[in-house]
Amino acid sequence: MRLWPQAWGAVRAAWRECFPLQGHDVARWFPGHMAKGLKKMQSSLKLVDCVIEVHDARIPLSGRNPLFQELLGLKPHLLVLNKMDLADLTEQQIIPKVTELIRCSYRYHRAENLEYCVMVVGVPNVGKSSLINSLRRQHLRTGKAARVGGEPGITRAVTSRIQVCERPLIFLLDTPGVLAPRIESVETGLKLALCGTVLDHLVGEETMADYLLYTLNRHGLFGYVQHYGLASASDHIEWVLKNVAVKLRKTRKVKVLTGTGDVNVIQPDYAMAARDFLRTFRSGLLGQVMLDRDLLPAC
Repeated sequence: MRLWPQAWGAVRAAWRECFPLQGHDVARWFPGHMAKGLKKMQSSLKLVDCVIEVHDARIPLSGRNPLFQELLGLKPHLLVLNKMDLADLTEQQIIPKVTELIRCSYRYHRAENLEYCVMVVGVPNVGKSSLINSLRRQHLRTGKAARVGGEPGITRAVTSRIQVCERPLIFLLDTPGVLAPRIESVETGLKLALCGTVLDHLVGEETMADYLLYTLNRHGLFGYVQHYGLASASDHIEWVLKNVAVKLRKTRKVKVLTGTGDVNVIQPDYAMAARDFLRTFRSGLLGQVMLDRDLLPAC
């Protein structure tokens, strides 16, 4: 029997109230190798008039590195929420806001420079390079200048200046993503991983898929049921991944030892299903999901 959306609330009591966090080594996921990039950002501050800090809108609290405010906070600071709807950024009036911040601040020893220089910072894979390319398209009508990709680590070092506007003359510095050296909790680490701040295999795709399922069900977000044509919502990741694999026709051969020897058995490919589940979430096909909902203050 198919369980329709209006009936899912009746089984809400079955959803997990917490996620098992034992056995996950956050330090292994975030090895603290990003100090070099942060040091380079600090040394480049003398060239900078303003700092743009880019955040993933799905994790506006978990995704913020407190070191940015502490070490780069002497400069005018603008926070930009990216990936709000996975759409273009042309509606955000970033350049006018940056211009206003700089003109209202003391530029220290850069007062004689006619052009403005802005440093773009953020944790890995929040779209810093995409933001720069979008601003170039919007104000210069030209192609991309910064490499982009769907995984962390595309930008490895502080780049040379990239022009994004003619009037006023503005250059941006792209920087590598830098995480806090100490992640406050495993759950925060899982949220960061879901948003692609580290390579998936370091955390485990099936673990991440399970945490995503837990989060979706807990907040009553059942878009995955319609997307994959499931019979109902479920809190059991193995059942969900099995049905996703069947839907996608993703199977694999597994050798099973029997009394007569090894036998090849066809089983659902859970790893491929988990990968697709994560990809679907990241591409926005499951709708808008706020992973930090429990951390936001009540209205």
